[in-house]
Amino acid sequence: MSTTFAPDVIPANSIARRTGPSFPALTGLEIRKSLSTRSGKTVAALAVLIGPLGVLIATLGSAGGVVPAAMAIGIIGMLIALVLLALGVLSTAGEWTHKSVQTTYLLVPQRNRVLAAKATAMGLLGLVLAALGVGLAVGTLALVTPGVVWFAATQAVIAVIAAGAAFAVIGAGIGAAIGNSAAAMTGTYLTFLGILPIISTVKPGFAAKVDPAASIQELAQHGPSVTPIAVITSWVIVSTVAGMVITRRRSVA
Repeated sequence: MSTTFAPDVIPANSIARRTGPSFPALTGLEIRKSLSTRSGKTVAALAVLIGPLGVLIATLGSAGGVVPAAMAIGIIGMLIALVLLALGVLSTAGEWTHKSVQTTYLLVPQRNRVLAAKATAMGLLGLVLAALGVGLAVGTLALVTPGVVWFAATQAVIAVIAAGAAFAVIGAGIGAAIGNSAAAMTGTYLTFLGILPIISTVKPGFAAKVDPAASIQELAQHGPSVTPIAVITSWVIVSTVAGMVITRRRSVA
């Protein structure tokens, strides 16, 4: 008598599930990683404190008179955004510099997923730190600076908070593309504080279309407009895409 065996049937509920952390969990992990190092904590603290410190220094050195709040907040916003650039760079380039990137991509091999989580984490961190920094700066401005005109202050605060998030993401993209903390920061600050200001004195019309730091001041003082929003958005997109493309091709060995 022959015996027939039925083929193994895999129950529907036995289908393998994706391993690894969910995207929100991965984003939270990247936030904790960024704030777990001494350099990350220092940069985060500086982003919060540079606004009120700048107000105090400016007030001590001023001769009085009318102070437009929107202009002051815009300048503070540029300082906060430039600090948050460093936080973004450290979140990505720092891993290559300290070789922890090998562990990161061993645990989560999908590099684009990791970089997307880093960009999201930097956006959230930038949003929170910029909000804290500009909030303290506005409070300091109200307490110690006489003659403040608060016209358009709300739109300036919103612009600064949004720019803080954007600049942190830009820094993460640049750091991912370059893969070295020192080189990424040197090149980034040379561009933002050296090359672009020089271009603005020679060709101001062109600089307005490429300088994201100047765009913060424009948004703070004059409200939402197409050009400054497009400039900052373009920097976010280009840096993030460049970071993803280059990181996918770079060996972690």
